[in-house]
Amino acid sequence: MTWDFSGDRAIYAQIAEQVKLRIIAGIYPVGTRLPSVRDLAAEAAVNPNTMQRALSDLEREGLLYSERTSGRFVTEDSAMIAKIKTELAQSVIDEFFEKMERLGYTRTAASQLIIKTGGTGNE
Repeated sequence: MTWDFSGDRAIYAQIAEQVKLRIIAGIYPVGTRLPSVRDLAAEAAVNPNTMQRALSDLEREGLLYSERTSGRFVTEDSAMIAKIKTELAQSVIDEFFEKMERLGYTRTAASQLIIKTGGTGNE
């Protein structure tokens, strides 16, 4: 997964969001150690202080925790991760239906369109 940033929001917030996505997608599995701040910053091509701020925000949320000499780890609370995953999925679904309603579709019609095309949009 590549690091992708836009100019519309603070980079540290976008980093936090992308790390969160990597956690819920299992790229950073439950209980695993994250690469160092410097390594992640180099990978994302950002300042280490920016990466530090993003990871600190995720620690405050409880998704990450630090062990003084060992680094940062993904929480072992799989229920928390599942809850966040469900909340993010619901947000995507809500956004989809809002866009479809702006196109003139009802929720039922939009759902039927998904079923009809198998979600591919190729039929």
